[in-house]
Amino acid sequence: MARVGLTPARVIAAAAELADTDGFENVSMSAVARHFGVKDASLYTHVRSLQELRSAVAVLSLAELADQVGAALAGRAGRDALVAFANAYRSYALDHPGRYASTQMTLEPAVAEQSAAGRHAAMTRAILRGYALSEPDETDAVRLLHATFHGYVLLERGGGFSRGTRSSSASWERALNVLHFTLSHWPPAGIPSLPRKDPL
Repeated sequence: MARVGLTPARVIAAAAELADTDGFENVSMSAVARHFGVKDASLYTHVRSLQELRSAVAVLSLAELADQVGAALAGRAGRDALVAFANAYRSYALDHPGRYASTQMTLEPAVAEQSAAGRHAAMTRAILRGYALSEPDETDAVRLLHATFHGYVLLERGGGFSRGTRSSSASWERALNVLHFTLSHWPPAGIPSLPRKDPL
């Protein structure tokens, strides 16, 4: 018996659940329709296309991640804020792999502007205020944090740290200590770049 009472919110929520269980790349109109026991055509009343559906999952996930990070940051500053931000980010990525993958999707400018992407940027810069970085150092630091957090969770989710006796959580904590030290001792401008080696 087909389920009734479909709404855009229910369709998007179902797609987000499927993203976590089956992978964001496997979210399709047919898969969501099967979840509700309806024909594909029934969904087009609520979402116009697969692109719109996936974008909606990304918007939902960005908001969830921003809420989780924001709650973790409340009342914290300096190293405590850095660790809280990082742990909330990692926790969301590991608990909701499909949703997290959707947050890396390139959104249409109008959609991105209305999403929580701006909140993420603002919160990242907020934790850096405790390190008193000026531009362009602050932007470089924002990029460093994103590259570290995103790269780490991708490798962790992909089993990249499964070998050896050192736990990924222990290495994560060490990485956060290194980031805190780096941000606290940010090198001044004018230090010569490392020499480039000629390719072999």
